[in-house]
Amino acid sequence: MQVDKSIAQYTGGIVQEECSIPLHAGTSGLPELAHVVIGLEGYSHQHPDFIPICVLNMMMGGGGSFSAGGPGKGMYTRLYTSVLNRHHWMFSATAYNHAYLDSGLFCIHASAPPANVHEMVEVIVKELINMAGVLGEPELQRAKRQLQSMLLMNLEARPVVFEDIARQVLATGQRKRPEYFIKAIENVTAEDIQRVARQLLKTQPSVAARGEIRKLPSMTDIQAGLLDHEGRLPGSRGRLSLFR
Repeated sequence: MQVDKSIAQYTGGIVQEECSIPLHAGTSGLPELAHVVIGLEGYSHQHPDFIPICVLNMMMGGGGSFSAGGPGKGMYTRLYTSVLNRHHWMFSATAYNHAYLDSGLFCIHASAPPANVHEMVEVIVKELINMAGVLGEPELQRAKRQLQSMLLMNLEARPVVFEDIARQVLATGQRKRPEYFIKAIENVTAEDIQRVARQLLKTQPSVAARGEIRKLPSMTDIQAGLLDHEGRLPGSRGRLSLFR
């Protein structure tokens, strides 16, 4: 039996699943949310820019809105400071980087009430555009330290070390020690992050949406927003309201 080593061709596209919010969601106190993911073609784990895109992913970060002190209290990643702290109607915003043998996918998943789907998409697009903008040294260093600490903490458990060795050998035929990755992360510069972000933005978007998504912008509008230097979708107002 031979392993299929044919290379996948990334094309982008859109998948929509319109569905009603369960009736028990509101009565149980659970939020009624629509979910949207916007992705761009990333890098394989063998690409020279695999480490920089991992740092970029850590810099974007994100999570859910929570805590008595306001959404994202104490969090410093961009999706907290620029999204969850500024748009009270956003329930979550998280960046993900998926790396495979032949390619990768860099995406942001967000959720908000159905009435805010259009604004939510514009917020995501704007943050994707801003990835290629000015990057301060404290922000870069914070992302690098977070990635390094996560790597080392994950390898404190022996079963995880064994799994890491097996995964690397199966994927690449060799194992690189943690010291290699720590040094590679340390060598990432702001210019590396901007170059990687610009390359991501040259690819076609992949969009997935689920829930009550009647207000979801069209694929054409999303593509136009990713080409706008401010991330504005066609027909949008010049400025997003923070208090809607």
